[in-house]
Amino acid sequence: MSAPADRVAILDTTLRDGEQSPGCSMDRRQKLALARALAELGVDVIEAGFPAASEDDAAAVAAIAAEVREPTVAALARCRRGDVERAAAALERAKRPRLHLFLATSPLHLRHKLGMSESPGARGDRRARGARAPPGRGGRVLRRGREPQRAGVPGRRRSATALAAGATILNVPDTVGYATPEEYGALFRFLRARLPGGDRVVLSCHCHDDLGLAVANSLAAVANGARQVECTLNGIGERAGNAALEEIAMALKVRRDRFGLSTGIRSERLAPASRLLVALTGNPVARHKAIVGENAFAHESGIHQHGILSHRETYEIMRPEEVGVERSTIVLGKHSGRAALAARLAELGIAVGEEELEDVFLRFKRLAERKREVLDADLEALALGVERDALGPWRLVALSVQGGIGQGALPSAVVELAHADGRRVREAASGDGPVDAIFAALRRAAGLELALSDFQVRALTRGADAQGEARLAVEHEGRRLHGRAISTDILEASALALLEVINRIERLRGAAPLPSAANAAR
Repeated sequence: MSAPADRVAILDTTLRDGEQSPGCSMDRRQKLALARALAELGVDVIEAGFPAASEDDAAAVAAIAAEVREPTVAALARCRRGDVERAAAALERAKRPRLHLFLATSPLHLRHKLGMSESPGARGDRRARGARAPPGRGGRVLRRGREPQRAGVPGRRRSATALAAGATILNVPDTVGYATPEEYGALFRFLRARLPGGDRVVLSCHCHDDLGLAVANSLAAVANGARQVECTLNGIGERAGNAALEEIAMALKVRRDRFGLSTGIRSERLAPASRLLVALTGNPVARHKAIVGENAFAHESGIHQHGILSHRETYEIMRPEEVGVERSTIVLGKHSGRAALAARLAELGIAVGEEELEDVFLRFKRLAERKREVLDADLEALALGVERDALGPWRLVALSVQGGIGQGALPSAVVELAHADGRRVREAASGDGPVDAIFAALRRAAGLELALSDFQVRALTRGADAQGEARLAVEHEGRRLHGRAISTDILEASALALLEVINRIERLRGAAPLPSAANAAR
């Protein structure tokens, strides 16, 4: 059955092709968690794995097939009976199963990978015809040729053979990222026009990013008749990666005037799904990554900031909320102007007059020449006319952390804070991990209710004395506050980042809450 003319199906292969990216392997539990997120995201097909590759992969596919009910669950298989039977067995409990068969078609692959000359490539056609799903198992069968862009006429002939063998979806991949958008689009246009019964088959594209053209090639395929796109979250995958799901989905949504097509993707789930993948694999996205990168909705240029503050469509073609990002970010640096500085000071609750703003702006510019980014604590110190280290009122005097591994072990932390008025407070707490325990102890010591909404750590330098940076954001009484700290001890950096936020809240209040007598250090 062909897809609706105005609808593009999204096949996510993060759990199969994406996992082949070095450093991105996941265990069965992690794969299941990501599969749930993909279902919530609204993908049409989850390619859950390659069951013949390992017992682990087969078990993961089976677990996903048993639990995830809404999207189709696909398993990859070579055109070998054993592969097909293992894939079909793994899909046994799937509500909507799909078998995804692949076979090389380019002369290069036939000769050097499969040990065939080009002329006997028809043997592959016979293998494709013979590798059907066992009766009663599997679902719609997708036939896939590898590198048809370099296969020429024989590859196109084999595509017709695959359709004759009963394929309902024809995948035409650019496995090594060799194609250009003009070439790839022309190939889909040719197939749509020439394949027998082509109007009854769904053409699918699968692009790699070796030349940085995966998304462009996928969109060229869609513009020329493809109605399924195979892609991955964050664009992870072999070598330079695959076409990025989030970029495909938003390109079709933002430029519907150009493509006239839609997907079933719930775009507000894109950023959360991206963050989950980062958390599961520990593989961060580049700051400048489109749609989900940290800088995707960040503005530093004074001209851009002034435009965004006046009307955000001046420099944003989509709303951050559309992709699950809370809001745009005004990053203060050496390119920023007075309007952005005044707006940020107002958000921090610091009121300044015109003359005072001019003085703060001049000192801000001098500081920005020495720092990549001027942070909230820097701005407060500038506005208050003090050194940043003098900001208070609380200061961390002592921090003790006890880790825990194994049954019954519970991480705990003890913090001691000193206040500018001479008081000292000591508190202990436990948590799910050492950082969670530190945060719980600090919240108790300061007597504040804080909801952590974002937390990131990264290494700034290398070596035994490497510095680590902790950044976080918390919600407090309807305000979102940010903290940042650097230390050679990442636990200390985490504590200092939260303490920066606690101090900002206290300065806004104008007075610190009194600790209980039992907790006041004597």
